[in-house]
Amino acid sequence: MAAVPSVHRRKRLEHAGREGAAGSLHRTLGPVHLVLLGVGSTVGAGIYVMTGVAAADYAGPAVLLSFMLAGVACLFTALSYAELASLMPVAGSAYTYAYVSLGEGWAWAVGWLLLLEYGISCAGVASGLSGYLVSLLHDFGMLLPHSLSTTTVQVAQGASTQTVHFGMRLDLPGAASILLVTSVLLVGVRESFRINAAIVLLKVGVLLLFVGVGVWWVRPALWTPFIPAYEGGLHYGAPGIFRAASLIFFAYVGFEAVSTAAGEARNPRRDVPLGIVGALVVCTGLYMAVAAVLVGVVPWRGLGVADPLAVAVGVMGQPWLALCIKLGAVIGLCSVLLGLLYAQSRIFYTMAEDGLLSALFRRLHPRFLTPWHGTLVLGVGVALATAVLPVEMIGDLVSLGTAMAFGVVCLTVIWLRNVEPDMPRVFRVPLGGFWIRGIWIGYVPLLGVLFCLVMIAPLAADMALALWQGNPLPVALLVGYALAGWAFYRFYGRHHSRMGQAESGP
Repeated sequence: MAAVPSVHRRKRLEHAGREGAAGSLHRTLGPVHLVLLGVGSTVGAGIYVMTGVAAADYAGPAVLLSFMLAGVACLFTALSYAELASLMPVAGSAYTYAYVSLGEGWAWAVGWLLLLEYGISCAGVASGLSGYLVSLLHDFGMLLPHSLSTTTVQVAQGASTQTVHFGMRLDLPGAASILLVTSVLLVGVRESFRINAAIVLLKVGVLLLFVGVGVWWVRPALWTPFIPAYEGGLHYGAPGIFRAASLIFFAYVGFEAVSTAAGEARNPRRDVPLGIVGALVVCTGLYMAVAAVLVGVVPWRGLGVADPLAVAVGVMGQPWLALCIKLGAVIGLCSVLLGLLYAQSRIFYTMAEDGLLSALFRRLHPRFLTPWHGTLVLGVGVALATAVLPVEMIGDLVSLGTAMAFGVVCLTVIWLRNVEPDMPRVFRVPLGGFWIRGIWIGYVPLLGVLFCLVMIAPLAADMALALWQGNPLPVALLVGYALAGWAFYRFYGRHHSRMGQAESGP
């Protein structure tokens, strides 16, 4: 029998299950830990930073519809994640799901996308944290030089052109925050999650305080027109709503982090689905409440800044609330960094276990039992990206990687329902499905795929427009990243794959 090409090698479902059961990671996390992980990883730069950019540049007050659209898209994916997590309670998230359903090549591609999704999103979160920290330090009379609080790359938007500027500057506060959170993760997951739980409660409390106080300062006139008149390109009108949704899709990436914790959950078949769906519901409600107050307090064209909530509090004239918001943002965004870096290190750990990445990423600390080498390498790499890349560009790249990975998850549900229909599933996606020529297609995963395409389309259009206007950097970064991923798998991954070595062994 001819050998199976490396890109089509698939990990058997029961094999993935055995690996999860035999994993070296400690199972210490319960359902509350997982919901807090999801909320902590999700409520971050999306609400603290991207809400303002999405409203000012694309949707105006209709950013509420954009949040709803992105939330619905994520709901279909979250339900698909929940079914897969109950079926395969293993670390690795979408990477492992793709390995079982689509094969090793697709698994590598998804893992490479997840690096883009988690690693670069950490840079975006840290960039937002930097903006609030600089503002907070300013309130205490400490001024950071512009060269130490601004990224190396800056993009200037003209009437019909985009210009990329490089300068001798670094976002030092953002990079330092990444390194601080990396050091916390090195000492152990249980200790990290205790810190995370306290931070999440503080962060959510501050946002609820913002809503509770801000609702008295809302001017309904600022909500009209709710959908601003179309101004060309993807600015305002219906196109702007979809473009803003694709931008703030980045805000929902964190709920997926719950699925990466399956290897350390006490009862993953029950608790991981609860954590995924619970985190998404909580975060969507909080997002929409904060966005409604934000655009009702500040004219939406003035929200395109790094710290829009601080601007809104300034309009209210409440110095004590401004201090709470900025401090809550700085501390709260640290919990997002913790959740995202945690998730990425565990995906790298799983890929290294499969031989597709260097064994460096699966070496556990002798005392803390954390994949500390990989966590350290990842932290340093993300810190460098934070110091160099602007938040607007980071947000688009993350949303693109997120949408593609989410689409693969939804396709995996359909594939496994057809090839492994009798496997026990503690949770199943609702609404059923239909049959086409003997193939079952679920309504929920199909809608998940379609909504992911809806999120991808405006991003692709905007990248093409940027290229047309003289800014090749977004396309160059994406193409360069894809080529680097192909080269790494072609010259390293496929030759060191454990499955490949098993097939060629005696």
